[in-house]
Amino acid sequence: MAQPRPEVIVTEALCKGCGRCVDACPKHAIHLGTEINQVSGLMPVHIDHDVCNDCGLCMSACPEPYGLSTELYELEDPKKLYGENARRPKPATIPPRKIALPKVEPLVLKGNYASAIGAILAGCRHVFGYPITPSTEGAELMAKLQPKLHGVFLQACSEVATINHMYGTGGAGLPTMTFTSSPGFSLMLEGISYMIGTQLPGVIVNVMRPGPGLGYIGPEQSDIKLMCRGLGHGNTHAIVLAPTSPQEMLDLTFEAFALSFKYRNPVIIAADGFLGQITGRVTLPDHLIDPGLPDWAVFGDAAHRGNLNSSIFQDWVDLEKHNELLCEKYALMQANEQRSTGYRLDGARTLVIACNTPARTAKAAVERLRREGRPAGLFQPVSLWPFPIKALQQQLETVKRVVVVEASAGQLEDEMRLALHHADAPKVEIHHLRHMGGILPNDQEIYEMVRGLTEVEQ
Repeated sequence: MAQPRPEVIVTEALCKGCGRCVDACPKHAIHLGTEINQVSGLMPVHIDHDVCNDCGLCMSACPEPYGLSTELYELEDPKKLYGENARRPKPATIPPRKIALPKVEPLVLKGNYASAIGAILAGCRHVFGYPITPSTEGAELMAKLQPKLHGVFLQACSEVATINHMYGTGGAGLPTMTFTSSPGFSLMLEGISYMIGTQLPGVIVNVMRPGPGLGYIGPEQSDIKLMCRGLGHGNTHAIVLAPTSPQEMLDLTFEAFALSFKYRNPVIIAADGFLGQITGRVTLPDHLIDPGLPDWAVFGDAAHRGNLNSSIFQDWVDLEKHNELLCEKYALMQANEQRSTGYRLDGARTLVIACNTPARTAKAAVERLRREGRPAGLFQPVSLWPFPIKALQQQLETVKRVVVVEASAGQLEDEMRLALHHADAPKVEIHHLRHMGGILPNDQEIYEMVRGLTEVEQ
């Protein structure tokens, strides 16, 4: 009498759902699954035991030795079976060092050059990029200087490759950066999300140009919403700093590297096309930075061999905890990194709000209004995210109205309005002056608009 065949069983946590057993089954008793196994994250196959004759051909076809078997295997915690893994000693952090610089005469630099020099002084020796107007001069200067500093400039094959080179370099605990412009920045968003999720530092200088699409090469503040609210998929944020002059291009780029390592997160410099191209008087800092090496770096040596950088969490509970950790970090950024400056804010009843190049023309308009006895002032957000709502709220206690001046379709105003809403700030009249497509608001039209709204101070 023939012996009964043992029943074929699927150990669901070990099945990849590859489908080889489906093809091998002569009875068509095996079907691809439709439900995800929470341990493997995959969809195991399903066996119809009313049809299956337990011939075992599926087991022969299965690439997993225990996925299909005559026994049901229960997964056990390796820690219980083999004990805890021997932990490598945590490597020591090599802290950054300040190295004094001799006092030198001011330089006259283009904005892109100033940003590049700020990065070099911050200790950046790994630069990746793909040429795109109007940011290319920054990459060109880095290509000339980095080899002389024992650094690396690599022209990547695309902006997608660029941000992934930065991912690897940031993961090694080294300062890294790129220069790009609006279309290139869009291509980098997936990689930026990976850097944020994996908590890796890096600095992206985005010299904005008009869009959408290819647009043109003039100046615009077209990427504010993208930088503040759209850094790739997931719960992502990064500090966004908006310079107004070549001096601030240098200073904020220099500072961005310290912030990126402080929070283990990318930092974005948001310039416009004119800021990348105009020249200005620039004073160098009194020191440069030897960046050291953080203890979490995957540096490729024996001391750091136990480190791992990853944003993959197959357990949903663990992924939620990771997102909560990131959100706690964003809250620290919002509490500690709000930055702004202003001009003639004392006694101002009308507040002009502007950043980047439009802040320069707004300053000229405010000065002219003040000479006429009209109490206007300029509030300049330096951090676009987090928006400097604390400083703005203080001004709103005595201000009657604000006029948002920008080279976009309300992207700066949207950031201000959202910050006002979350802060439950007092109501104030909100007006705006906008241009797009490479046209910037000029001081005459700012003056005329504010003059029509204001009264002469008695």
